[in-house]
Amino acid sequence: MKKNISLILRILVAAILIQTLRFKFTALPDSVYIFKTIGLEPFGRIGIGVLELIAGVLLLIPKTVWLGAGLTIGLMSGAIFMHLTQLGIAINNDGGVLFFTAVITFILASVILYRFRKDIPFINKKM
Repeated sequence: MKKNISLILRILVAAILIQTLRFKFTALPDSVYIFKTIGLEPFGRIGIGVLELIAGVLLLIPKTVWLGAGLTIGLMSGAIFMHLTQLGIAINNDGGVLFFTAVITFILASVILYRFRKDIPFINKKM
């Protein structure tokens, strides 16, 4: 049962990360607006999209789940920080959907990392 829950969480977070890529890679106006506002358009938009793709793939590979979860936590921390400092909770009247999606993704990735903490090689190194 625990394995199934972990797999479902991994797939859910990977799906969230990967489904947002079309907005970043096709330069959807909202995505361009966000990255212009924080001063990272276009390289930040594309670079973060690539990192989100990598994180999504790493979450689906059993040996790299911990790395994908850690990368996701870092990316979502940045997104949450930008929302709280520069963007605001709601962007272009989205009702805060992007912000709350980032928070949920952060929480789920934290749960995943906790569940796979024993797989982190430099923390559980045997001496």
